[in-house]
Amino acid sequence: MTLPEQPPETPLSAPRRARTRDTLIEIATTVVLAVVLYMVIQTFVVQTYRVEQHSMEPTLVGDQHLLIDKLTPRFDDYSRGDIIVFHAPDLPPDATPYIKRVIGVGGDHVALKDGQVYVNGAKLDEPYISPEGPTLPLTDQTTWDVPTGSLFVMGDHRTASTDSREFGTVPVASVIGRAWLRFWPANTLTILQTPTYPNVPVAVPGRPSLASPAP
Repeated sequence: MTLPEQPPETPLSAPRRARTRDTLIEIATTVVLAVVLYMVIQTFVVQTYRVEQHSMEPTLVGDQHLLIDKLTPRFDDYSRGDIIVFHAPDLPPDATPYIKRVIGVGGDHVALKDGQVYVNGAKLDEPYISPEGPTLPLTDQTTWDVPTGSLFVMGDHRTASTDSREFGTVPVASVIGRAWLRFWPANTLTILQTPTYPNVPVAVPGRPSLASPAP
C-alpha cells in the first residue's frame, strides 16, 4: 500500500514572522518596564524589610516583614515615636540596617535619669518598651543634644539594643525610611502607629529649664 505523499513543509510566511517578532518585542518591553517600575518603587516609594534583630521587642519580633515608607519623609520630617530603618554610623554602608524608634529630633535635649527618658525636661510616657528592664546608659554619657538634621534613636527593648546611647545621633541622610506596615506573618498585619508625646515641650535655645530633668 502506498501512503499518500505529505505536502512539503513551508517556512513561516512573512505575516506570521512579523507577528512572532512583535509578540517577542512586546514581552521584552513588558519585562523591562516591570523591572524599571520595581526599581523606581524600591528606590523612591516603598521597600520591604525583614526584622532580624530583637531590639524592637515587643513591638516587632524577628522574621516579621515590614513595608518601609521612603516617599513621605521627603516632604514630612521624621517625628518622635517613628520607627525608622537606617544605616548605623558605626557600620559600613553595606551592613544590615538597624531598626529603632526616634526619641529625639533636631534641637532636642535627651537625658537619662533613674531608668527613665527625658526629652527637653519632660519624662516620656513609653508604654511600648519591654518591661524587662529600665532605660540605662550604655556608656558614661547620660545627656545628648540632638543636632539639626539628626535623630536620637533607641530600641524598644532597652536592655537588648545598641542605639544612640552608644553610637550617638543618626544623620537623617542615613535613614532609609519610616516603618509603615507590618504585613507578614499574615496574622500580624497592622499599620504601625506613631505615638505622640503631648507633654514634651519644643526645644527653645537658651532655656535651661527645658534642658534637663528636675533633680
